[in-house]
Amino acid sequence: MGQNVQIVELADAIMETLEEYADLAADNVKQAVKDAGETVKKEIRANAPKDTGDYAKSWAVKKSKETSNSITMTVYSRNRYYLAHLLEFGHAKRNGGRVAGKSHIAPAEEKGIQQLEEEIERSLRDG
Repeated sequence: MGQNVQIVELADAIMETLEEYADLAADNVKQAVKDAGETVKKEIRANAPKDTGDYAKSWAVKKSKETSNSITMTVYSRNRYYLAHLLEFGHAKRNGGRVAGKSHIAPAEEKGIQQLEEEIERSLRDG
C-alpha cells in the first residue's frame, strides 16, 4: 500500500488516491440507490390494496438519470398511476361518505430511505 513519491509529486499522488476513492464510493452509492429503489417497489407491491392485484403488479422502478457520480431511480405505477393518490389518502364516494386511505407508499419510501442511509454508511465505512 505504501508508495514512495518525491515531495514535488506529493500533491499529484494524493489527488490520484482521492480520485480512486471517489470513484469507488460513487459506484457503491449507485448500487445502494438501485437496491433501495427495488426495496421500495417490493414494499409497495406487498402492502398495496388488492382487489384484482393489477394495481400492486403495476409498480416498477427505472433509472431516470445517471452521470459518472450520481444516479436517479424512479419508482412508479406503470398503468395505474391515477389510483396511487386515491388509495394512499382515501377519497369521497359517489353518493356521499368517504373511503379510508391505506398508506402503502409513504412507509415504503421511509424504509427505502433508511436502507439507503445504512448501505451508504456501511459501504463508506467498510470501503
